[in-house]
Amino acid sequence: MGTLILLATEIPGIFSSSSLLNQNSQRFLMYAIIVDGGRQYRVEPGMELDLDFRDMSAGESITLGKVLCIGGDAGLTLGSPVVEGASVIASVIGLSQDKKIYIQKFRRRKNSKRRTGHRQKYTRVEISEINGG
Repeated sequence: MGTLILLATEIPGIFSSSSLLNQNSQRFLMYAIIVDGGRQYRVEPGMELDLDFRDMSAGESITLGKVLCIGGDAGLTLGSPVVEGASVIASVIGLSQDKKIYIQKFRRRKNSKRRTGHRQKYTRVEISEINGG
């Protein structure tokens, strides 16, 4: 399995001050880039996010430990591959589902047809806090 190399120049909007500047308080927000389910997410406190399904009830908290980088007032902290001691704490809002997709199988001249469907489940979470390492 290969190691993922994350370059800060490949992430759109990280270094533009308008994307990090909170218009109400005129200060930089803390953000983190995390890995969950093989995908990378850029998260900020208060942000809602759909993660892979976990059998958890609303109100429970999840600690996401694979933090690739943390940015904010103090600057950018890159991990190699993860930032030691950093974590993101999120609270579960509830279950959400994607739209239904249909799978059709057809064999010509055999009078054989099959149609099934699938609806992906997600766990919707709200990012509570980002703990730097």
